[in-house]
Amino acid sequence: MAELVFWCAAVLLVHTYFFYPLVLFAMDGVAQVVHNLRYMRSGANQRRAEPVGLAPRVSLVVAAYNEASCIQQKLGNSLALNYPAERFEVLIGSDGSSDGTDELVMACTDERVRLSAAARGGKTSVLNRCIPMAGGDIVVLSDANTMIEPEAIRRLVRHFEDPEVGAVCGQLRLYNPTKAEYEESTYWTYESLIKFYEGKRGAVMGANGGLYAIRRSLFQPLPASTIVDDFVIPLRILEQGYKVVYEPEAVAHEETTEDYDKEFGRRARIAAGNFQSLRMVPRLLSPLAGFPAFAFWSHKLLRWCAPALMALAFVANLLLVNSIFYRFTLMGQVLFYALALLGKTGALKGTARRVASVAYYFVTMNLAIAVGFWRFLRNSQRAAWDRTARVSS
Repeated sequence: MAELVFWCAAVLLVHTYFFYPLVLFAMDGVAQVVHNLRYMRSGANQRRAEPVGLAPRVSLVVAAYNEASCIQQKLGNSLALNYPAERFEVLIGSDGSSDGTDELVMACTDERVRLSAAARGGKTSVLNRCIPMAGGDIVVLSDANTMIEPEAIRRLVRHFEDPEVGAVCGQLRLYNPTKAEYEESTYWTYESLIKFYEGKRGAVMGANGGLYAIRRSLFQPLPASTIVDDFVIPLRILEQGYKVVYEPEAVAHEETTEDYDKEFGRRARIAAGNFQSLRMVPRLLSPLAGFPAFAFWSHKLLRWCAPALMALAFVANLLLVNSIFYRFTLMGQVLFYALALLGKTGALKGTARRVASVAYYFVTMNLAIAVGFWRFLRNSQRAAWDRTARVSS
């Protein structure tokens, strides 16, 4: 029994972190071959015609809570985006801000900027209020501390020429102004690569709140208790039968935090929201949903189970130490956790330090998932969010 538990846990862990990405790469290769064969058989030799007509109306919706330190920069960045001014608006949804955020927004004289202020109710209440009142057919969602590159809106919007596309996720690049290296960057690059290949299948498993776009008509009001809106909104659109794609050339930038306790709390909050979301997207749990269900189980559900799988693998391995083979597997696990501990202390240098840092990030990420699961079971994670402290520029 211990051997069965060990191998089941190990295979599921390897699948979610390694096999699933390899399956995506392989599927993309097969899809490309099929596409080329169809192209050759059709005899097509003309490039796709450029779209004609007006650009769709776009509303940039930003949920803000006490963002006085960055809201003016956000407004300046938003109004400088390369999109037809007469077909673009910026809607700031203030969630009971008390630090002067509302006054700074009202001081902006550009007629494209609107403010919707209400008592504090959490980000979900802001989105439920602001998205239906947006004037654009396409709603781009972003955070107050996220700075968007000039061409990003055009690159998101062009995908909606396809009527089957319901949401488009942009690429969020993290940066730290005081450190040349940051342990999250490696994992973030890995996740972005998976999103890229999921996007080719039209089934990106969730967006990042920093930059993504949806058809306003597909938005369904969220329960007030929703914690991870940027995960639930795209998946609900996927459940409706529309594609959720990824646009790596639509880029936004966001500063990371130096406060690791708050960063851990943010990850635990997201984890609690992930478990909560299961009841909001039930159809994706069914194999009848096809590839989206396979992606959901492989990329998300198994990741959320990773802390339990890691614990099961370790305990089962302890029961198998009479075998030389399992002594080596146990040694490997112990060395990995020791490496993570060294990553926390920063005792290593150079490449070894970077490897240890990634191991530490991986372990703490899964510890945060475990904490989030506990909060989910106790229903102790509130939906309203707090600003993440950032380095002063």
